[in-house]
Amino acid sequence: MQYPNVRKIALPQASALHRLRVPGDFLDCYSVASDMHPRDAANIITTFPGWAQFLLVIRRIVTAPFGLDNDGPEVADKVGIFPVESETPQELIAGFDDKHLNFRVSVLSDDGNISLATWVAPHNIGGRIYLAAIMPFHIAIARNALARVARA
Repeated sequence: MQYPNVRKIALPQASALHRLRVPGDFLDCYSVASDMHPRDAANIITTFPGWAQFLLVIRRIVTAPFGLDNDGPEVADKVGIFPVESETPQELIAGFDDKHLNFRVSVLSDDGNISLATWVAPHNIGGRIYLAAIMPFHIAIARNALARVARA
């Protein structure tokens, strides 16, 4: 899948995800031109297309025997299945901690761009294997999500 308007970038300095990052963690960030508010962009990002929903069903089936959380904790404020951890006019951070890894996503509005960053801190070999297994799908979903933001 080609998404020519979506580009991979370094995590913008304005992101609060910098406070979580330590050596060995996974972090990626993609960006697209958009003046959208972070909450509105996050709602588009977490409204997965059919092919991505199918992948999530497969994930649910494969991870169920390992007791991994597929829906996130019950909280009042979520975008998609992801609990909102913090929100400012410039950035929304959502995610949660699980047995195998901690993860957060950032949707940041900065200088006419929306950036989608993903931070993951694996806890064990299971978390590292999981991260490696989903990486191609993660990249496709993130890039597709930002292409949908750009079109909105």
